[in-house]
Amino acid sequence: MTTQTIQYEYQPGLFQASEPNKYKTDDLEAGQMILNMGPQHPSTHGVLRMEIVTDGEIIVDVVPHLGYLHRCFEKHAESLPYNQTLPFVDRLDYLAAMNSEHVFCMGVERMLGIDQELLNRPDGRRIEYIRVLVSELNRLASHFVAIGTYALDIGAYTPFLWMMRDREHLQRLLEWVSGARMLYNYIWIGGLYYDLPVGFEERCQEFLKYLKPKLLEMQQLVAENKIFVKRTAGVGVLPLSVAINYGCSGPILRASGLRYDLRRVDGYSVYPELDFTIPIGEGSVGKLGDCWDRNYVRVLECWESVKIAEQCLVQLTGDLKRTRDFDPQAMVPKKIRPKAQEFYIRGEISKGELGFFFRADGRSDVPFRCRARSCSYHNLSVISEISKGAMIADLVAIIGSIDVVMGEVDR
Repeated sequence: MTTQTIQYEYQPGLFQASEPNKYKTDDLEAGQMILNMGPQHPSTHGVLRMEIVTDGEIIVDVVPHLGYLHRCFEKHAESLPYNQTLPFVDRLDYLAAMNSEHVFCMGVERMLGIDQELLNRPDGRRIEYIRVLVSELNRLASHFVAIGTYALDIGAYTPFLWMMRDREHLQRLLEWVSGARMLYNYIWIGGLYYDLPVGFEERCQEFLKYLKPKLLEMQQLVAENKIFVKRTAGVGVLPLSVAINYGCSGPILRASGLRYDLRRVDGYSVYPELDFTIPIGEGSVGKLGDCWDRNYVRVLECWESVKIAEQCLVQLTGDLKRTRDFDPQAMVPKKIRPKAQEFYIRGEISKGELGFFFRADGRSDVPFRCRARSCSYHNLSVISEISKGAMIADLVAIIGSIDVVMGEVDR
């Protein structure tokens, strides 16, 4: 005699208990309804659910519900030595891992008091220029994903393929440097995992020469495309005061007209020695701070990253060229035990301000507290402000223009 086992029994209140909404049906006015966008929608990046209150096609309110990628970064950091935390740093913004590593290592080096020594020693200066070079290459790769997927979100397929093609060249360069395709663990506290491979500088110069006309093609195909302009100009306008109050940073803040970039404001690493400009939105096509401006700022930043990379290569093949005596791990401390202190470090990654807060007790090489300040989390919080009054189709354009990475949101 066989018995049937009921694996799942539907209960009306189960969904509400597991996925609570801010709004209930009793809160709605006549003609309004609640819609869910995501987490299955491509523009919501897997684990983001948008609770939308609509009046016909018009958005009354949007509430972002954050899913979980089970990163647990901060708890990992509080149970491991500083140097063993680096692989987990890569997994925050997995599209810009080099940038995140640079900020984290810079913070621990300042806590140890070895940051100025790195900048003053010839070997240390080569290390810093290599760090900036790989960080800017990774910034390019991150922006290529942002621009390509944004075009895909609103219906253009070809730009996505073109961006992924050129990003693949960058991924191969970074893999050549570190041995990993996306999660590098290349920038170490006090140095680097290894020097640049022989021939890397020349290959990188060839790539940048190849890339310039491709960037121009991308600019014409996407940013100046008539259909793209129609879908993004004047949509999701973010006033500067709202951006500041919500703690927005990166291209989103600069698109609203504020020339604020931590590479210039804080002047960390060797960025003060490099010549580059900070692009801002100007409202030249639609309105200042709209979706088009946010995308165009990223396009212009690609040109600036190319300019920075070229200057780094001049130094790395000139005054700071490789020698037999160069040891990228010479200043890597054997035991990382900072003095008792509380310290916050921040840096400009591709999406904005990434910060780390450390609390050290002075006795252990494991931080008592480590907190990550995520730029994607703050940028995402502004969605409800800039989406009210827009149409449902425009919400996809607004989400895509923010360039969210959920691994950094769920820390």
